[in-house]
Amino acid sequence: MTKMKSCHEFYLVYTLSLLFGLTCIIIVTTWSKGYRGGFAWDGSVKMFNWHPVCMVTGLVVLYGNAILVYRFPFTWSSSKFILKLVHATLNLGALSLAIIGLVAAFGFHNKMHIPNLYSIHSWVGFAAILLFGFQWLLGFLAFLLPCTPLWLRAAYKDLHVFFGLGILVMAIAASVSGINEKLIFVLNVPNSTGPYKNLPPEACLANVLGMMLLCFSLTIAWMLLKHKWQRPNACETVISDATEPLLTEN
Repeated sequence: MTKMKSCHEFYLVYTLSLLFGLTCIIIVTTWSKGYRGGFAWDGSVKMFNWHPVCMVTGLVVLYGNAILVYRFPFTWSSSKFILKLVHATLNLGALSLAIIGLVAAFGFHNKMHIPNLYSIHSWVGFAAILLFGFQWLLGFLAFLLPCTPLWLRAAYKDLHVFFGLGILVMAIAASVSGINEKLIFVLNVPNSTGPYKNLPPEACLANVLGMMLLCFSLTIAWMLLKHKWQRPNACETVISDATEPLLTEN
């Protein structure tokens, strides 16, 4: 009974995180399309609009769901290797979207002769993507290659988990600072919809996006850190699963 109640609580919080995540994607798309002119791939500001959409969708929402793969109760009796493949695939999709978003930003900056990587937003965001790339590669080498020594898997696991949550924190920090930076750039200029300090509709929408991103990250962190929602015998699975045949179901 207690276990069933715990599962219901998990799925309730997960549903809440899905609502927050979906809201984030809808708002950032609405902002880019409704207030910033839509999308293109021509070096114009419309090309830049892919940047926030790809970053929020990939580096935050998809990535947040990818790191929850091992938390779903219905997967606890499944093959750990299959879960590893799902986890790696979702993360690769998130990384791919983040790279597209990065290329969109650099392409726009280069076309408009705007300097790259000068703000704290760009530093944190670029560092998050670099760390994400290394994290994915090291995770693949450590946990998906059958030739990796068991002691190395066990030694690296805690670091993998730590940096996994750390990347989400960095992604949220980059997103929130990027929202604020964008609003300052586009609203504190002549012919804009009004100064940022007057909180025009665009600023209100973007501020809500920032709050939804924070809510999404908090629900993800809660599901990750709550002990009773962790995969049973999580501390032993690195060694026990590594001894299974590579493609054998439990």
